[in-house]
Amino acid sequence: MTDAALSQSDQLRSDATKARIAMLQGWLRSLAIGALGLAILGAFWALGGWYIAQSPGMFAFAQLAPLPTLERLWDMAQRGEIWHMSAPSLNRVGWGLGFAILIGVPMGILIGRLAWLRDLSNAPFQLLRMISPLSWMPIAIMAFATWDAAIIFLIFVASVWPIMFATAAGVKRIDPAWLKVSRNLGANPLHMLFYVILPAIAQDIMTGIRLALGIAWVVLVPAEYLGVSSGLGFAINDARDSLDYARLGATVLVIGVIGYALDSLCLLAIKRFSWLRSDT
Repeated sequence: MTDAALSQSDQLRSDATKARIAMLQGWLRSLAIGALGLAILGAFWALGGWYIAQSPGMFAFAQLAPLPTLERLWDMAQRGEIWHMSAPSLNRVGWGLGFAILIGVPMGILIGRLAWLRDLSNAPFQLLRMISPLSWMPIAIMAFATWDAAIIFLIFVASVWPIMFATAAGVKRIDPAWLKVSRNLGANPLHMLFYVILPAIAQDIMTGIRLALGIAWVVLVPAEYLGVSSGLGFAINDARDSLDYARLGATVLVIGVIGYALDSLCLLAIKRFSWLRSDT
């Protein structure tokens, strides 16, 4: 190997090492900033707990302070209570979000591709989208035989719109030249769907799913105030009725941590599987 080739190889290794160091530094910086944000949030929480403890009219809620809440959270974790209360909720969100994806993605593709269908559906879909998902509770109770099915329906109603409209927006942004080239190369509609349209809108679909998951997770807790006897919403309602405020605070913390973890997984999926490499 010539000296020039060796020099070029060393330069490439040096550049790769610098890139890895820069990536590690960026990751550590993000981690430090995130930890600082959590510390600030914890400080406000502790200040609120201290204020409640010092107020005679609010002393009963002193268990919502950080120390009692974290102690109860540790006890719940040791007894496996966190998993038992979270599993039914995750199951309901999974089913509701799954149905939203199955309906929202194909409908979004059709709306994005067919102008007449987009014009026909825009007004009714926008009208339905603006109705609070919790407004459908009485209808869901009447329409479905079980409480679980009613909750899944409410989650579906809440999460289908972000997926549908994000998918439609992605389809509308596809360069028409791509479709023209694929037709000229003999692609049939299925080929265009799986090899052109879906790869082109993957980022939009996953972003819509991320938004839908956030909405579904927020809707879940009040939806579980219905007649179910399991789940995170039921646990909050039960803790409130029994005046166990440390357990209530711990359950709220569990909801936040699980929601944050789910959102982080969606973000990782967007960065990992999307052919677009921009920051999200």
